[in-house]
Amino acid sequence: MLKTSVIIKPIISERSMSNASLGWYTFQTGKKVTKKEIGKEIERLFKVNVVSVRTQNVKGKTVRTGRARKSAKKSDWKKAYVRLKDGQKIDLFEIAPKEKA
Repeated sequence: MLKTSVIIKPIISERSMSNASLGWYTFQTGKKVTKKEIGKEIERLFKVNVVSVRTQNVKGKTVRTGRARKSAKKSDWKKAYVRLKDGQKIDLFEIAPKEKA
Protein backbone atom coordinates (compact mmCIF):
# COMPACT_ATOMS: atom_id res chain seq x y z
CA MET A 1 0.00 0.00 0.00
CA LEU A 2 1.21 3.55 -0.71
CA LYS A 3 1.21 5.37 2.67
CA THR A 4 2.81 8.78 2.22
CA SER A 5 1.65 11.97 3.92
CA VAL A 6 0.22 13.19 0.60
CA ILE A 7 -1.19 10.05 -1.07
CA ILE A 8 -2.72 7.59 1.39
CA LYS A 9 -4.05 4.89 -0.95
CA PRO A 10 -5.61 4.37 -4.38
CA ILE A 11 -9.37 3.95 -4.48
CA ILE A 12 -10.24 0.77 -6.35
CA SER A 13 -13.95 0.51 -7.10
CA GLU A 14 -16.13 -0.17 -10.10
CA ARG A 15 -16.53 3.54 -10.80
CA SER A 16 -12.84 4.37 -10.35
CA MET A 17 -11.86 1.54 -12.68
CA SER A 18 -14.19 2.82 -15.40
CA ASN A 19 -12.77 6.34 -14.88
CA ALA A 20 -9.24 4.93 -15.14
CA SER A 21 -10.02 3.70 -18.64
CA LEU A 22 -10.84 7.36 -19.49
CA GLY A 23 -7.55 8.62 -17.98
CA TRP A 24 -8.81 9.71 -14.52
CA TYR A 25 -7.25 7.99 -11.49
CA THR A 26 -8.68 8.24 -7.94
CA PHE A 27 -6.71 8.44 -4.68
CA GLN A 28 -7.38 9.08 -1.01
CA THR A 29 -5.17 11.95 0.14
CA GLY A 30 -4.35 13.90 3.28
CA LYS A 31 -7.02 16.42 4.27
CA LYS A 32 -4.78 19.50 4.10
CA VAL A 33 -2.88 18.65 0.90
CA THR A 34 -3.03 21.01 -2.09
CA LYS A 35 -3.62 20.08 -5.73
CA LYS A 36 -0.03 21.00 -6.67
CA GLU A 37 1.37 18.72 -3.96
CA ILE A 38 -0.87 15.87 -5.13
CA GLY A 39 0.25 16.29 -8.74
CA LYS A 40 3.95 16.37 -7.85
CA GLU A 41 3.64 13.29 -5.62
CA ILE A 42 1.82 11.28 -8.33
CA GLU A 43 4.49 12.25 -10.87
CA ARG A 44 7.25 11.22 -8.44
CA LEU A 45 5.69 7.90 -7.39
CA PHE A 46 4.50 6.62 -10.78
CA LYS A 47 6.82 8.46 -13.25
CA VAL A 48 3.90 9.94 -15.24
CA ASN A 49 2.87 13.46 -16.33
CA VAL A 50 -0.17 14.90 -14.53
CA VAL A 51 -2.41 17.18 -16.60
CA SER A 52 -4.97 18.17 -13.95
CA VAL A 53 -6.07 17.39 -10.40
CA ARG A 54 -9.57 17.69 -8.95
CA THR A 55 -10.29 17.23 -5.25
CA GLN A 56 -13.37 16.46 -3.21
CA ASN A 57 -13.84 16.62 0.56
CA VAL A 58 -15.81 13.56 1.68
CA LYS A 59 -17.85 13.66 4.88
CA GLY A 60 -17.45 10.69 7.20
CA LYS A 61 -20.49 8.46 7.60
CA THR A 62 -22.39 7.99 10.85
CA VAL A 63 -22.51 4.32 11.82
CA ARG A 64 -24.27 2.49 14.61
CA THR A 65 -22.06 -0.06 16.28
CA GLY A 66 -21.82 -2.33 19.27
CA ARG A 67 -24.41 -4.06 21.36
CA ALA A 68 -26.03 -0.82 22.51
CA ARG A 69 -26.10 0.42 18.87
CA LYS A 70 -24.36 3.67 19.79
CA SER A 71 -23.69 6.16 17.02
CA ALA A 72 -20.13 6.79 15.95
CA LYS A 73 -18.82 9.01 13.16
CA LYS A 74 -16.12 7.93 10.74
CA SER A 75 -13.52 10.59 10.02
CA ASP A 76 -13.75 13.00 7.09
CA TRP A 77 -11.28 12.48 4.23
CA LYS A 78 -10.21 13.93 0.90
CA LYS A 79 -10.43 12.31 -2.52
CA ALA A 80 -8.31 13.36 -5.52
CA TYR A 81 -9.06 12.70 -9.19
CA VAL A 82 -5.86 12.86 -11.27
CA ARG A 83 -5.82 13.17 -15.06
CA LEU A 84 -2.72 11.92 -16.87
CA LYS A 85 -1.24 12.89 -20.21
CA ASP A 86 -2.72 10.90 -23.13
CA GLY A 87 -1.12 7.48 -23.56
CA GLN A 88 0.08 7.19 -19.95
CA LYS A 89 -1.36 4.91 -17.28
CA ILE A 90 -0.86 3.76 -13.70
CA ASP A 91 -0.43 -0.01 -13.37
CA LEU A 92 -2.28 -0.20 -10.02
CA PHE A 93 -5.55 0.38 -11.90
CA GLU A 94 -5.00 -2.31 -14.55
CA ILE A 95 -7.22 -5.40 -14.47
CA ALA A 96 -5.51 -8.66 -15.30
CA PRO A 97 -7.44 -10.77 -17.81
CA LYS A 98 -9.18 -13.78 -16.27
CA GLU A 99 -7.77 -17.14 -17.23
CA LYS A 100 -10.15 -19.84 -18.37
CA ALA A 101 -9.92 -23.15 -16.52
